[in-house]
Amino acid sequence: MSNQNFDNHARMVPLFHYVGGGILFLTLIGSVVNLVQAWGTGGQYSASLLLALTFAAHIMFFYSRLFALAAQDRVIRLEESLRSQRLTGQPIDSRLTVRQIIGLRFASDEEFAELGARAVAEGMSEKEIKQAVKNWREDNCRV
Repeated sequence: MSNQNFDNHARMVPLFHYVGGGILFLTLIGSVVNLVQAWGTGGQYSASLLLALTFAAHIMFFYSRLFALAAQDRVIRLEESLRSQRLTGQPIDSRLTVRQIIGLRFASDEEFAELGARAVAEGMSEKEIKQAVKNWREDNCRV
């Protein structure tokens, strides 16, 4: 496996993102077709229930990912706060946004403080911070 870097750090889980998402999308299309075909035949109640359940599944699919990412962001914020305390003896700069802190997690210990100060001074985005990292610190535990 190649080393992690800016170009390959995004993680996609094919079974979740492509297969699960694809099945949900096809189910949505099928349930709409089923409702249209059932309209006026007395079967629209069960067809509308199927469509409602499909929408509920889409909402659950979306929020299951969103909630996991929110929890992960909180953990990253805590880890980087502890890392800042360990490396600099100071708490992490309160002017850094959560997105900037998430970008900083890939910076090596040697460039962490300097890049954090630069991120605040220049208002760098998460992507710009990641692109500025010279010595990439891998994070293979994310979801």
